[in-house]
Amino acid sequence: MIRFILCVSALFALLHALPAHADDTVFDAPDGKAETLVIGSVTDLEHIEPLIQEFQRTNPTTEVVYRQMTSLDLYGAAAEACEERRFFADAVISSAIPEQVRLVNDGCSEPFRFALPPDLPDWASWRNELVGLTFEPAVIVYDREGLEPDEVPRNRFELVDLLRQTERFRGRIGTYDIESSGVGYIFAFEDAAQASTWGRLLESLGQNRAQLFCCSSDVIDGVRTGRLVLGYNVLGSYALARQQEDPRIGIIFPSDYTLALSRAALVSRHARNKRAANALIALALSDKGQELFSGPSRLFSSMSGPEMLGRIDTGDGPSAEAAAFRPIGLSPALLVGLDQAKRKAFLDQWRKSFRAGGGE
Repeated sequence: MIRFILCVSALFALLHALPAHADDTVFDAPDGKAETLVIGSVTDLEHIEPLIQEFQRTNPTTEVVYRQMTSLDLYGAAAEACEERRFFADAVISSAIPEQVRLVNDGCSEPFRFALPPDLPDWASWRNELVGLTFEPAVIVYDREGLEPDEVPRNRFELVDLLRQTERFRGRIGTYDIESSGVGYIFAFEDAAQASTWGRLLESLGQNRAQLFCCSSDVIDGVRTGRLVLGYNVLGSYALARQQEDPRIGIIFPSDYTLALSRAALVSRHARNKRAANALIALALSDKGQELFSGPSRLFSSMSGPEMLGRIDTGDGPSAEAAAFRPIGLSPALLVGLDQAKRKAFLDQWRKSFRAGGGE
């Protein structure tokens, strides 16, 4: 199978409209192209490629265009295309679940043409138009060469205490830039609603001049190279996959609670290949799809994720089995955090904390 990155001019020739900041990868149809499936997603290619390859095994005449964007760019492109009633992608898959709910709420999706699995949790679907494919915890990552074993924080209370050593950690803590990352924003918004430590933690991040990143992978890279000692609210799926390659990365499932989100998928109302989009999502929810997600990608399944995570020993404790998972459900309640007034107030608090501490 040949995979290559299309240049901008070729994409315009192929699809006539390239969204800003898109990175398109084409998977040639193994038996010759008869149709095309376009996937708009935020997922790093290496994590979803096994699913695409399995899809093409049973759909060998389908070319797949994988359009990867940041979460807010993806939402903006999908929402704009929906409003203008034009094509953007056949399937949209994103970890920025409030934005996915909004797309459904705004009539940008259509009902699935297959039956959802009977063991799918209630929190992992909405209106038969949005479904959670994965189970991904928000974890703390740290540099095992930068912290002694007895210093490793097991929960947010211990993390706040550790970060009082500002001279030691200033500029060496990483987390999401919640102004540019949809998943980072929802994790922070949920923290503010659920954690009694939120105010103190936010203050600590500001005082330590925490470095802000668009993506989990960038935070993990910072920890892996020693530029960062610790990363907060990183996607556990990416962290676990990277830990297999580099044991320097330590992973903590916070014992006070561990948020978990489910990367959500929908079929676009203006899709050109609705058959293939439905087939891809159905595959992701099948036994085979769950097996793929629980493999090296470490995305895990919305159905078997907690059980599978409980079998993993990261060597850092507390284990995922003991973690108090709190899945973020797919529902209109997520739209509260996208309310313009609430979002502005929340981001103002975020900026104020970082300005007060001299954070970047």
